[in-house]
Amino acid sequence: MAVRFDCSMPSGRADGLRAAVSAVGRGELVVLPTDTVYGIGADAFDRDAVDRLLEAKGRDRAMPSPVLVASADALHELVTGFSDQGWALVEAFWPGGLTLVARHQPSLTWDLGETHGTVAVRMPSDPVALALLAETGPMAVSSANLTGHPSPQDCDAARDMLGDSVAVYLDGGPTEAAVASSIVDVTGPVPVLKRAGAISAEQLRKVVPDLRVP
Repeated sequence: MAVRFDCSMPSGRADGLRAAVSAVGRGELVVLPTDTVYGIGADAFDRDAVDRLLEAKGRDRAMPSPVLVASADALHELVTGFSDQGWALVEAFWPGGLTLVARHQPSLTWDLGETHGTVAVRMPSDPVALALLAETGPMAVSSANLTGHPSPQDCDAARDMLGDSVAVYLDGGPTEAAVASSIVDVTGPVPVLKRAGAISAEQLRKVVPDLRVP
């Protein structure tokens, strides 16, 4: 049975974070607020948990889960060949609504889906999300919706779609943005905007003027 915690109050947040950390450690799923939309998360290094995440969303392995981290320092352990332009985007927009696609370290024993050697990474700015990630380490986190349905801006909408497939719901109130993060691929010599979202192409081009928008 899913448990929900009101993270607007200090006691509820502390209890919720303890329950969520425990659930992630058991390979269960957690819904958490971010600065864009609510996400459904699992331990990024637990293959079975990531499979359950994709199953809960009705999503196949061809659409792998992004990874959320508590700090930019995590990139040193997760990615390889990260470009100067990638670091410039991190400095400008993290924490925040920008996801970066990079080559992941080949030594990592994870299975996020059919990633073709890449990983989509973001550092959110939501304090509840950051507190959870600081305890769990990197989490596979995708929008907390059924595939094909709108991404939720509040915990009620997420729970209506996902129900008891999730062990713990962290209710942080309505999210700041109604749109998902922007996604920029930095695996090649020129950054490529893969998805327009919370950060506009114009904002991105102030940092990486050669950004390609297909």
